[in-house]
Amino acid sequence: MIRRTFLALTTAMAFSAPAFADNHAKDIVDTAVGAGTFGTLVAAVQAAGLVDTLKGEGPFTVFAPTDEAFAALPAGTVEDLLKPENKDQLTAILTYHVVPGKVMSTDLSEGLKAATVQGGEVTITLDGGPKVNGANITTADIEATNGVIHVIDAVILPPQ
Repeated sequence: MIRRTFLALTTAMAFSAPAFADNHAKDIVDTAVGAGTFGTLVAAVQAAGLVDTLKGEGPFTVFAPTDEAFAALPAGTVEDLLKPENKDQLTAILTYHVVPGKVMSTDLSEGLKAATVQGGEVTITLDGGPKVNGANITTADIEATNGVIHVIDAVILPPQ
């Protein structure tokens, strides 16, 4: 009886291990898609032609606005940005949300400035909870195979 139970458990674990490992072996894009709260961000990344980049080796740190953050923008903003003629502006906004390297929440400090892929800098503040350029970091340290995602509650815009 014990032998059969042990064999059954061993077999079940052997078949479930690859599925479990696959759930934790997703890049930034696949992790965002799987979360279900980044549909607008994923659509924007696709429209800007950044999917392959964010599936690349990295590591990257992405401050990822939720669908609610995009919905808070003035009416028509997202639709305008997704138009092919606005691809450069969309790319600039999206790459402003990406910092090269893997920056975990434990690496954040008050007043930290980080260079973005876009070329500008973002500023981290911790007073009243962690923020990037004033956007609240609502969930930190979502690890992916090629970096980390920090969920933010607003779309941050590069300086003009």
